[in-house]
Amino acid sequence: MEKELDLANNNLTSRSETGRFIVIVLDGFGVGQMADVPRVRPADLGANTCVHIFESTPGLELPVLASMGLANACGKEFAGLPFSPSATWGRGALAHQGADTFYGHQEIMGTKPPVPLAEPIQGALDEIAHALTMAGHEVSFYSPSSSGLRFLIVDGACTVADNVECDPGQAFNVTAAIDDLDFEEELKIGRIVREIAKTPRVITFGGRGVHLADLLAAVREHDGFIGVDAPASGVYDNDYHCIHMGYGVDEKVQVPYILGEAGNDVHLLGKVADVCANRFGESESIVDTREVLERTLELVAGPTEGFICANVQETDLAGHGEDVARYADRLCAADELIGRIRSAMRPADVLVVMADHGNDPTIGHPHHTREHVPLLVAHEGAPSGFIGERATLSDIGASVADYFGVRAPQNGTSFWLQVKG
Repeated sequence: MEKELDLANNNLTSRSETGRFIVIVLDGFGVGQMADVPRVRPADLGANTCVHIFESTPGLELPVLASMGLANACGKEFAGLPFSPSATWGRGALAHQGADTFYGHQEIMGTKPPVPLAEPIQGALDEIAHALTMAGHEVSFYSPSSSGLRFLIVDGACTVADNVECDPGQAFNVTAAIDDLDFEEELKIGRIVREIAKTPRVITFGGRGVHLADLLAAVREHDGFIGVDAPASGVYDNDYHCIHMGYGVDEKVQVPYILGEAGNDVHLLGKVADVCANRFGESESIVDTREVLERTLELVAGPTEGFICANVQETDLAGHGEDVARYADRLCAADELIGRIRSAMRPADVLVVMADHGNDPTIGHPHHTREHVPLLVAHEGAPSGFIGERATLSDIGASVADYFGVRAPQNGTSFWLQVKG
């Protein structure tokens, strides 16, 4: 099955005709644990998001992803996911530590992942509370249980707490009911938290139709961490706003900046719009699977040029919810729309369907899983076969830059000449 395409792949090339490079990230859709899991993340032993969803869902069919080589990438076929000898496919390893959406996407865009710092909110609460109070905010400590774990309530409509969905200690969440606290005011709170926090991310977000009581009703604790379970709180459901404030990431070494600086269009859709800088392009924050992929289809079917990257977030949310049926449903919706996107592509276009990490809903915990990700390529004339076990997700960003003939990002090795045809 692994007929490797062994071609030189690190030279810049210019386009002979107008095309788009389209990347669709099925968030949390891994294809098997990485080799270092027994040492660094033993809780993820045996993880294979794709295989376990198929094993748990009789009758599941993903014909488009099957034709692109998904079974090849996960190493096992099913009645609704046969091997595809004509596919152009590979697998990607996570170069960032853990299994993280923010750093996964920075890696995709060409950043060499820094070593993150882990920190529970408990160690920073007093300093954050003091800084917020000095800035004129109303701050109170909230401790909902006998554990003694605390977080902050700010201005009666916002919480500052651990992120309890991602890897422990990797993010602080600033979560607000934006009917009661304007998002611009919430961002001021987030920036103060970012100045103090040593975590890789401070995520500042909120939605309408929820209030402080809804946030407090969704509080979860585990292993010394405490925070609001964002999906359970309802903040994603109505007019969702989100800004990820990263630590140690330079946008100028990433493909959105490099392409935009060179005059190329850049469109980021879905969660990637929340987590990646896009100074020169257009970013649209969308959660619903159909909505984000229909918007992608609209761009691909129209006169849009340049780089398009869309993130399907609801697969990841289903993984956090340990909800196999919901995960399978979102994959079916994505599969159908990816088929329509492929049909709308021009001959010069390139499509890569991939993931940023795993999120196996059967593994026994609600967190991301450290897995290889599929790299499924569609391009007219691309030779069938295996493009390799890529050492980093940055190979995507390097390939995008190579395709458009611009300078390479900080990290990654292009595979564009392997699939050019």
